[in-house]
Amino acid sequence: MSFKIVEPATPRLNRCELAVPGSSPQFFEKAAKSDADVIFLDLEDAVAPDQKEQARKNIIEALNDIDWGDKTISVRINGLDTHYMYRDVIDIIEQGGERLDLFMIPKAGTAADIYAVDMLVTQAEAAVGRKKRIGFEMIIETALGMQNVHEIAAASPRNESLHFGVADYAASTKARTTVIGGPNPLYGVLTDKDENGNREYHWGDMWHYAVARMVVAARANGLRPIDGPFGDFSDPDGYKAQANRSAVLGCEGKWAIHPSQVALANEVFTPSDEEVNKARRILDAMEEAQREGRGAVSLDGRLIDIASIKQAEALVKQAEAIAGK
Repeated sequence: MSFKIVEPATPRLNRCELAVPGSSPQFFEKAAKSDADVIFLDLEDAVAPDQKEQARKNIIEALNDIDWGDKTISVRINGLDTHYMYRDVIDIIEQGGERLDLFMIPKAGTAADIYAVDMLVTQAEAAVGRKKRIGFEMIIETALGMQNVHEIAAASPRNESLHFGVADYAASTKARTTVIGGPNPLYGVLTDKDENGNREYHWGDMWHYAVARMVVAARANGLRPIDGPFGDFSDPDGYKAQANRSAVLGCEGKWAIHPSQVALANEVFTPSDEEVNKARRILDAMEEAQREGRGAVSLDGRLIDIASIKQAEALVKQAEAIAGK
């Protein structure tokens, strides 16, 4: 174990993160009543330039007036390369009250980007006497951001999560695809010929490396890794397949860009009863071994090590948090 201790970010359920355009206030109440763990009110890509200011006003009003219940509320600000970002941060902090939990920073490219937003938020919070510190979510959606993902993840104590923005990442890397998430039929492996001369073609996941690298950067810095959007909301099976691949790699949740995707994300990222029961049995076996003075712990014929116990503890803790909603 390294001498460096990784401090985890503020713990939050983050199975599903529902995107809601700030220019569509008619959807705010519906989002508040949804089963999403996190809602991000969008000022960036989903809002046309001539609607930016009105969308900001809509969000400020919603933060003050709508009962968001136990939802974690985030606002995706505009990019640091625009003149909208400064006013997004200042107006929302000065006029939006205490309800906001997170700012989502799009197209994070360098650690300096996060430092700059941190400085602005810190000054604004101090000026208004804000009691609750705003956390940061960063979207890794450019080649520059992926190159610097580890530095970005460590750039601020406000950091809570990294998100993979597949569409802009594909554009930035000039990937040969025009869809938002999911596989590509050209990204596959052709097997050798069998005894009859036949060959099979297996599709691969062209986003595997990017998601895996983001997960490592997030976990190494105590952050939550979250998979981003899946554009075809008429394909629930495709959404679940992508979500399962991300979950296997270590992601805690996924975006929903349509209300129909909320239940799918919650299903994939909620541990099953079988998994929770097994985790509880692991912890029970550990306690029994400690009482009996045994150093080794086994269950169902398999050795249980410290890593297994930590995984079991995390899973049970997540199940308890879900049950407590």
